[in-house]
Amino acid sequence: MLLTPMRYKDYTWPHNPTTYSITYERQVALHKVPFGRYYMQDLGQSCRVMRGEGVFYGEGAYDEFKKLATVFYGGGPGLLIHPVWQISNAYFTSLKLEQAPLPDYVHYSFTFHESYDEYEEAVTTVPPSSGESVTLHEEPVSCTVASGDTLWGIALTYGVALEDLLAANPGIKNPNFIQVGDQVVIPC
Repeated sequence: MLLTPMRYKDYTWPHNPTTYSITYERQVALHKVPFGRYYMQDLGQSCRVMRGEGVFYGEGAYDEFKKLATVFYGGGPGLLIHPVWQISNAYFTSLKLEQAPLPDYVHYSFTFHESYDEYEEAVTTVPPSSGESVTLHEEPVSCTVASGDTLWGIALTYGVALEDLLAANPGIKNPNFIQVGDQVVIPC
């Protein structure tokens, strides 16, 4: 089966890396409860981590590695088009030369972390037009904690600062520990 070449930003691999792995992780907070037990709180999925190894070979192999390193130095997220994985917006987080460079053979490894663009979309605000004041809600609103919710996520959803959310909910003693079904007051 002939696969399309892997690409990131404006760089296209001359031949695809030899190995790939992808890691899906979920963040879980552990809270100690009496009698040596623990309560686990699901904090949601974290970013996917994509790793691989490859070789450049033939005349100019080390020059090809230097081109890839130049892309790495560029920083910021970019579109990762992979022959097997789904296309994603990712950060190029590591590039490692696995052996002494030779003019005709370079063994390397890489890591990409998928970007989660909804964070940027969620914090975008629209300023009020000139001289107008905006009231989001007249009386306090509350929400019911669902599975996977965090105080930070609730604050982000309702557009309030985490400190304001904590001030409006003095009954929350540990901001990292909320339970499904709890009522959280959203400040005006």
